[in-house]
Amino acid sequence: MTTTAAARNPHRVSPVFLALVAVTALSGWAVWSEVPAATGLAVFLFVVSGWIVSLCLHEYAHARTALHSGDLSVGAKGYLTLNPLTYTHALLSVVLPVLFVIMGGIGLPGGAVFLERGRIRGRWRHSLISAAGPLTNVLFAVALTAPFWLGTMDGVPLPFRCALAFLALLQVTAAILNFLPVPGLDGYGVIEPWLSPGARRQAAPFAQFGLLLVFGLLWVPEVNRVFFGAVDAVLAGLGVSEYETYFGLEWFRFWQGEPETAALPG
Repeated sequence: MTTTAAARNPHRVSPVFLALVAVTALSGWAVWSEVPAATGLAVFLFVVSGWIVSLCLHEYAHARTALHSGDLSVGAKGYLTLNPLTYTHALLSVVLPVLFVIMGGIGLPGGAVFLERGRIRGRWRHSLISAAGPLTNVLFAVALTAPFWLGTMDGVPLPFRCALAFLALLQVTAAILNFLPVPGLDGYGVIEPWLSPGARRQAAPFAQFGLLLVFGLLWVPEVNRVFFGAVDAVLAGLGVSEYETYFGLEWFRFWQGEPETAALPG
C-alpha cells in the first residue's frame, strides 16, 4: 500500500514523517516547560524524534539530488515522501542509528536509498548525490546551533539548551563520519566515481561492513578521544560548550536519573 501511495503521490509528505515532526515539537515544548518528573523522558523523545527527522532529510537529500540528476525512479520508490520506512530496511534505517545514540551518543548514518546509477551521467553528479546527505547534517547542525552562535540563549531553560546542544552534536558526528572515505559511507561515494574500475571492484565487498567498522573503531579509546576532540572543536566554533552536550546526554539517558547540573557554567 505504501508503494502504491508513493507511486500516485511521489512528492506527498508521508504522515509518518509529519507524526515525527509533531512528536519533536511536542516533546520540545515539554522540555522547555520542564514538566515535573518527566523532563528526562521529554529530552529523550525530543532527541530521538529529532534525530530520525534528520535521518529522513539526509536520505531525502540523496533522493532529490538523484532525481534532478536523471534517476526518475526515486519517486515510485517512495524516497521523496520523507517516510523513514521506505529507506532500505527499518532496522538499518531507524533502529540501529537510535541504538548507536543510546549506546555511545554517536550520530551514525542509517539506511540508504537504492539509486539506479545507470540513469545518471557524469562523475560530478554521482559525487554530488553522495555529498547531499551529509551536507544536510551540516545545515541541520548550523540551524540547531544558531541560537548559540547568535547569542540568543539567555532565558532559555537549561534542559532545552542542553537537549538542543546534544542533538547538534549528533548532527556534527553524523556529518564527519559520513564524509569519511570508507566503503559503504557517503564519503566513499563522493570519491568512488573518480577511482579506477579495479579499485572500485576491490572496495565493493567491504561496503557492507564499513559502518560497523567505523562504529567499532570509535570504541578504541585513542580513536574516540581524537574523534570527539574534533567534534568538540567544531561545536565550540558554533558556540556550544562541552558542558552543554554532556548534560544533554545525561538528560537523554533519563533512566539513569536526573543529572547534577550545579557545575554547568552560566
